[in-house]
Amino acid sequence: MKVAIINTVIGTGSVGRIAKGTADEIIKNGGEALLCRGRGGELPGYDNYRVGSDLDMFCHGIMTRITDKHGLYSKNATRGLIRKLEAYDPDVIQLHNIHGYYVNYPELFKWLKTCGKPVVWTLHDCWSFTGHCVHYEYCGCEKWEKAECADCPEKSEYPASYVRDFSKGNIARKKECFTGVPKLQLVTPSEWLKKAAERSILAEYPVQVINTGIDPDTFKPVSTDLRQRYDIGDRILLLGVANPWRERKGLYEFVALHEKLEQEYPGKYRIALVGLKSSQMAELPEGIIKTGHTESVEELAAWYSAADFYVNLTFGDTFPTTNIEALACGTPVITYDAGGSGEMLNDKVGAVVSQGDLDAVIRATEQLKGELPCREQAMRYAGQAKYREYYELYQKI
Repeated sequence: MKVAIINTVIGTGSVGRIAKGTADEIIKNGGEALLCRGRGGELPGYDNYRVGSDLDMFCHGIMTRITDKHGLYSKNATRGLIRKLEAYDPDVIQLHNIHGYYVNYPELFKWLKTCGKPVVWTLHDCWSFTGHCVHYEYCGCEKWEKAECADCPEKSEYPASYVRDFSKGNIARKKECFTGVPKLQLVTPSEWLKKAAERSILAEYPVQVINTGIDPDTFKPVSTDLRQRYDIGDRILLLGVANPWRERKGLYEFVALHEKLEQEYPGKYRIALVGLKSSQMAELPEGIIKTGHTESVEELAAWYSAADFYVNLTFGDTFPTTNIEALACGTPVITYDAGGSGEMLNDKVGAVVSQGDLDAVIRATEQLKGELPCREQAMRYAGQAKYREYYELYQKI
């Protein structure tokens, strides 16, 4: 079996790790994998292909910010990708994120409709069926459901446009390009995104859920001196992790939670936030433990292990792996009811509360007591098993 795997990056980030992990599973079973990326370094020992160049990606990004026509540039880069795919002659083509300033989707999908190859397209967000945004939930917009996007409230968010709103044209172009592909199978990491895709312009395609997995050998309970280093003592440590932090990720919810805890439960709780920019650290109140972004999974595992609760106050998320990483480190999770953020939880290992209900967050810290089967729950999302699900899907189609 030969599979061509296409994503913005390979090997880093949650989606890049899926791309590498599925390639490893294919190779382990005697197959071949071609890893096609838009940016970032190649993986030594693998068959790599770079789509376009840094200059092409830069120009695509600049034009997107002016015209709001993300995905309608990089024609030559995409034609080069198509020539590579024709020469490689894969049995299956796996698409992950094709947004990210490196693919011209009309060119790619025109070829996919005629190449005769089975296509698996994993949606990691909502960009494929909206006129602009990658997540519609935060602004409460449902215009995409009737393919009637216009006057996008997310225009200045990724993929940001600071001049024109082309959301009406984008949704029409996506409907034209993305529909009518023979042998196309959609995959989503969550039931929430599956249901959204089934209501969208992509409703004609079958959808299978393959959850994003984590490495339980990396994320596991570890000994750490973080509680001593930050003078946490026996206070209840609430941890938040994001990259990047912004309002929709719940940054200012944590500020409100901190103020509430200081007023009503002085000396009982501490909040630690990982992944902050220096400007954000400066504006957050004293008393919150503030640390910057880290690429060290060992450091993240230490924070998860030190915390009493992992708290995810997101207003929109597909299937956050940070929740599973925390569980794998033995830490229960409290999350807002947003997107697929609660799908990996049950009432033994976590709590899903209404958005903005900080009292419910605090109550959950009182209710989740004793030895909890957090790691047992996390093992249901071991990455190796998820890569195997992809391989079995390739075999099936």
